Amino acid sequence: MSVELDATTYVHAKPATAHSYILPTVFDVLGDHFDGSAKNDVFDLGCGAGGAAAALAEKGYSVVGVDPSSDGINKANINYPELPLNLGSAYDDLSSEYGTFDAVISLEVVEHVYDPKAFTSTMYDLVKPGGIAVMSTPYHGYLKNLALAAVGKMDDHFMPLRDHGHIKFWSKSTLSTLLLDSGFDNVHFEYVGRIPAFAKSMIAVAQKPL
Repeated sequence: MSVELDATTYVHAKPATAHSYILPTVFDVLGDHFDGSAKNDVFDLGCGAGGAAAALAEKGYSVVGVDPSSDGINKANINYPELPLNLGSAYDDLSSEYGTFDAVISLEVVEHVYDPKAFTSTMYDLVKPGGIAVMSTPYHGYLKNLALAAVGKMDDHFMPLRDHGHIKFWSKSTLSTLLLDSGFDNVHFEYVGRIPAFAKSMIAVAQKPL
């Protein structure tokens, strides 16, 4: 039985607050990967209300995206009618429907999913050989968690009372293992939002072997 990634209700279709510190690094990663080539195709897995996809399109990327939230996709279609952003889930056979892409991004999504192995398997299928997956998620590391516990901020950090909140809490080690087990290699990380030890989010970049 498939379980939807998230049933979030979106207030607006603008880029999320987290995108202010995530997207600049995503742009750098994609720029390095494409390196001026004519290829510019990006799939946004969990595109929400379309804010990140629209920001990528403004940079000249050809973006396709899906999200399981009908509310998010309705807002995306109203605000960005020129972008092919559709209702869809990582538990669907997306590569059969949309093909494969030189880059697949998923920003602040994997912490919400019930079946992360199925999620990254779908992501792997969407990436062309030699292409990359770019995945961001809130960072959880020993020093950061210790600091949060010391100042009594763990409840705020884990957000147990928030509807459709985080259900998986990823470290560099666990997210790297997830991606490697899905078939990716050359996994490396960028840290954003603060200094690395206390970063708000980490961005995993992984390559699909040729």
